[in-house]
Amino acid sequence: MAYDEALASRVREVAGQSAVVSERKMFGGLCFMVEGNMACGVVGDELMLRVGPAAHAAALARPGARPMDFTGRPMKGMVYVGAEAIATDADLAAWLGLGLAFAHSLPPQ
Repeated sequence: MAYDEALASRVREVAGQSAVVSERKMFGGLCFMVEGNMACGVVGDELMLRVGPAAHAAALARPGARPMDFTGRPMKGMVYVGAEAIATDADLAAWLGLGLAFAHSLPPQ
């Protein structure tokens, strides 16, 4: 599956070019890692976020979010965010903040 390169570029701008943020092709898309821990990714034209189990329900309650069901079963702590919910840079930054915060809370890999 291809991923939206324009969205990936927007994620790069928000996530910043730092030594702790790297990229890896996974899940048929592009994932952004923080010190080896997945924070978010771009799959097709959607944002994939790792928000963690504690923030999962709150993330799903936000407009534009749905469970990440890549394998046919929802993955706890992971959500997809549709393109309409990340149309502006401010919306994208707000969503990315959740994934980046969770990844930063984990020990480096």
